[in-house]
Order: sequence, then C-alpha cells, then structure tokens
Amino acid sequence: MTTARDIMTPNPTCVRTSDTVLDAARRMAEESVGALPVCGEDNRLKGMLTDRDIVVKVLAAGKDPRAMHAGEVPHGTVVTVAADDDVEQVMRTMKEHQIRRVPVLEGHDLVGIVAQADVARSMSESQVGDMVEAISQS
Repeated sequence: MTTARDIMTPNPTCVRTSDTVLDAARRMAEESVGALPVCGEDNRLKGMLTDRDIVVKVLAAGKDPRAMHAGEVPHGTVVTVAADDDVEQVMRTMKEHQIRRVPVLEGHDLVGIVAQADVARSMSESQVGDMVEAISQS
C-alpha cells in the first residue's frame, strides 16, 4: 500500500504566524511554491497560506503585506492527512475539500505536504482525471 509518506514532499518550510505576509511571499518565491503551512510559535500547524490568499485577502483588500502577519490571514479549517493514510484516502480528502495541497501530520507534527502532482504520479490516469475534475469544481 502506498501511503502519504511515500509520495509527500518531506520537511516543508513553515511560515510563522508572526512572520509578515511579505516575508511569506518572498519565501514562496524563493522556494517556487504556491502555498506554505502556517505554524505557531509552538510549531503546531495553524493553517495554509496560499499565493491566492495573499493576492485576494491582502493586496486586493488594500492591506499592507509588510504590516500584516501571516497568522492574521484567514485560513479556514485546516484539512490534513496522516502520514500513514493510503493514497486513496489522500485523494478522497483532496477531492472532498477541493484542495490541491494537503499537509501531512504524524501525530501533531507536520512532516510533509502532498500536492496534486504527487498524487498524480502515483495513480492511474483515470483516477487522476477524476481527482482533477473534482478539485477544479467550484
């Protein structure tokens, strides 16, 4: 059985709730990623910050990304999977919540991120098509 741990990108960079949105955006650019997990000072996952969040909830709203902290950007409910969840469960979670990336936890620790592309590499073409279609509906 292939698990989330098998396909995830390990050791993701966390942006702190106290980091500015500008710092988070720079980190996204440096790492060529469209989302970063947001962790508190206790290293616990608090949410995900996406490039879309920055554009829509900060810039378009006229807020200053240098003065706003990553923890202030509304993240909604954090959807996660366990490191030992099988890929089918990961795919169901992504489809159900229409998300392209999902943090992977082991206990309370963030150990990785599974992106849509990671799942695509491990599934059949028809399964990938179903997942992409389900995630893209909205």
